[in-house]
Amino acid sequence: MITFRHFLTSLVAVFLALAVGIVLGGGPLSDVTDPEPSPAAATEGAADPAGAYAAGFAGAVGPLLTSAKLADREVAVVSVPGVNEETLTALAEQVTGAGGTITGRYSLTEAMVVPEQKSLVDTLGSQLMTQQGKTIAADATTYDRIGQLLGVAIATTTAEGDAPSSKESAVIDSLVGAGLVSFEGTVSRRAPLVLLVLGSEPAADGGDSITAGIAAGLGRAAVGVVVAGTIADGGEGQLGRLRAEPVSAEVATVDGIDTAAGRVATVLALSRSLSTKGGAFGASGADGPAPLG
Repeated sequence: MITFRHFLTSLVAVFLALAVGIVLGGGPLSDVTDPEPSPAAATEGAADPAGAYAAGFAGAVGPLLTSAKLADREVAVVSVPGVNEETLTALAEQVTGAGGTITGRYSLTEAMVVPEQKSLVDTLGSQLMTQQGKTIAADATTYDRIGQLLGVAIATTTAEGDAPSSKESAVIDSLVGAGLVSFEGTVSRRAPLVLLVLGSEPAADGGDSITAGIAAGLGRAAVGVVVAGTIADGGEGQLGRLRAEPVSAEVATVDGIDTAAGRVATVLALSRSLSTKGGAFGASGADGPAPLG
């Protein structure tokens, strides 16, 4: 039996196939080589032929669609607790395969995203805002503010990226020291693009507003932000609920990163975010499976 999920996956593959027809018109098919499958792509759809075909097809044409889309662009990757590490690795490979450079991988901790730790987040956010001065919006809520502060440290509104000042670098040190962010090393470059990868379902009491606030704050600090989740996160899932919030006009969203097609769509959304904010893409995105304009 063909499930609704399989139908959506096949629909995305067909949509990508139409786009590839245009791309291939400009060059010989013999130039196309099969990419080395990522760990996530290797197992994706293995239980059924339709899913395996959709995954293989998207994996084969993905490099054509994303080639040089992120050339000379930097991306900061921020993950939420509970993210699938194989999927995160596959996403990172897709970004670098498109010519992008990942400036750092920053993991939000449980303390950052659970309502019970709001007091800690609020207190530290207030202290850091005072140190940063007018950089942070005075009307920001607790999690919008902490998102902006994280953004100040790892992201920039300069399209070419830039190096953080000592004051900006001190923010990430404080967030790590307080146990709100996990990151090893130092931030040598701030990226114009931020990829926020969702993990476990947020807490039922206030969890959605935490995610929305952090995404909104990052959106104020970067040229473009893409919030990405699995197919299950779309529809009535956490990404679907985020799309109903005002922040969806400022950040792009993609559901389906647990599929090869969804990871291709994520890279295309990152590229689009350099010039256009917002947009809902993926298996249940209102703006289509992927931005191809």
